[in-house]
Amino acid sequence: MKVSGRLSGSTTPRKGMPSPRLAERAFKKRYLEQFFDPAFDTLRGELDRVADVAWQAYEQSRKSPVTRKAGETFHNPDYDLSVDWIAARDAILAAQEIYEDRSRKPRVLLINGSSRSEHTCPSEMSKSFRLVECARETVEQEFGLPVTILDLSRLASEYGRHIHPCKACFSTAAPLCHWPCSCYPNHSLGQVQDWMNDIYPLWVAAAGIMIVTPVNWYQVSSPVKLMMDRLVCADGGNPDPTLTDGKDAEKAKKVELDGWDYPRHLAGRLFSVVVHGDLEGAENVRRSLSDWLRFMLAPAGPLAELDRYIGYWKPYADSHQELDRDEAIQEEVRSAARTLAQAVVERRSGRFVIPGEHLKEARQK
Repeated sequence: MKVSGRLSGSTTPRKGMPSPRLAERAFKKRYLEQFFDPAFDTLRGELDRVADVAWQAYEQSRKSPVTRKAGETFHNPDYDLSVDWIAARDAILAAQEIYEDRSRKPRVLLINGSSRSEHTCPSEMSKSFRLVECARETVEQEFGLPVTILDLSRLASEYGRHIHPCKACFSTAAPLCHWPCSCYPNHSLGQVQDWMNDIYPLWVAAAGIMIVTPVNWYQVSSPVKLMMDRLVCADGGNPDPTLTDGKDAEKAKKVELDGWDYPRHLAGRLFSVVVHGDLEGAENVRRSLSDWLRFMLAPAGPLAELDRYIGYWKPYADSHQELDRDEAIQEEVRSAARTLAQAVVERRSGRFVIPGEHLKEARQK
């Protein structure tokens, strides 16, 4: 039976996947694996008691153990919102004020997408980081714009740095995907120390964003892909979790079907992309990144989108020497940075117009 062109009961979430829940013994064994170092042996009794508390939080699904009332600015003022989410939301609002403040110079965010650094197993810096430095020097010295560097290699080298995977709430219903993401931290599952609550404000405060990434197996690097997926909430996400009573999928489906405006939380920002490879895939990765960014931002110009090979099909061992010799790509990266910076300055002055920016789109993603 169909109702209004769609199946009746379509707001009821589909179920049927096997449960991932652990029994107490399995949970505690896994929880205590983080204390494998024999240095913890003298504390086994205390750790067992800590594991007991962790089990209780897990068994009771205490995702957000500390909350406060949402307040009058939300759809449901009496809803208990996570203090973690409130802090993330406040940081985004502060960043938006920075972006909109015309008394400040517009900011540029440069992102190193490589996970390689000398501070962990590879024992050598990445070429992406070197190219980001070329861009930084250009933007700061030639345009005098403030630059923030987001070094995603810290996911692999810094203690307590995580970008947890997107749980694909958007695919259930757009309003179920909150801006900023409310899936993390999930204290009952140990999904804490999520970096995205620091990364969201960096994107919001910036007027221009440049991503520099290597090709990893015909794709972007793992850190870039994690960040990309978690930015889904920036394009169409729901800024008011009380509208869906938190993660109530059925209510979120109804809200979307009743009419959702898919808000563009990063509208007006400009982007640049630099992709470098060793043997294959650079053009496809650059196109993929550019297509993704066009959903949220606007292109700064053709010269701001670049894909190149460094030491094509040559030994990896001397790839940095290849970059030393390839002065052309160094200059092309500087030109990409110049293009982005110039577009940002022109955009701030009102001279850079994004064609079709104010047109209503016939389709939403």
